Amino acid sequence: MKVTISFQHLEHTPSLDDRIKEKTLRLGKYMEGKIHAKWNCYVEDHQHYAEIDLVGPKCEFHASAHADSMYKSIDLVLNKLEKQIQKKHSKRKNKMHRKDPRPEILDVESAWLDYDEDNFKDIA
Repeated sequence: MKVTISFQHLEHTPSLDDRIKEKTLRLGKYMEGKIHAKWNCYVEDHQHYAEIDLVGPKCEFHASAHADSMYKSIDLVLNKLEKQIQKKHSKRKNKMHRKDPRPEILDVESAWLDYDEDNFKDIA
């Protein structure tokens, strides 16, 4: 997993950096393969904003949130992102387990052997 973090109008501290990396590694349990997480953290109008772009094989997610502190913003963003990932996984899982209601006919000749013309009347 590759994590890229950028800070704007905010001091880059090792504790914030560690918190972001720790929380991002939690997302690895939902996804397989190469994952790139791109974080953007900034302050605007006394609000702390956190955004994440998560790119993995066959999927792409984006979430953003703001709060009074950067730590709260990070937690809010991860909650939103986890909901998106879980929704995508449940849709994919439901699609895999859905059965096709149409019958499958393998041999066309044997399909017409059981057809009885006497039971059906001409409508025309």
